[in-house]
Amino acid sequence: MGSKLIATERMILGNKLICAVCKNDKFWERETLMNTKGMTFFKLDWANKSAQNLICDKCGYVHWFLKS
Repeated sequence: MGSKLIATERMILGNKLICAVCKNDKFWERETLMNTKGMTFFKLDWANKSAQNLICDKCGYVHWFLKS
């Protein structure tokens, strides 16, 4: 990995995100594919929807947000 992940405050629908577990307010981001059995069977995993993950920098809890 060439770049260092930086934890920052995040807003969701105009509200500051606070960790549901530890109440921290700093998160780093990743994107995850929402794989399904059918799409995997036909080798079409790339066509699955993706989700935005915001990971708490303090406790590691992963908050999932489905992209529209």
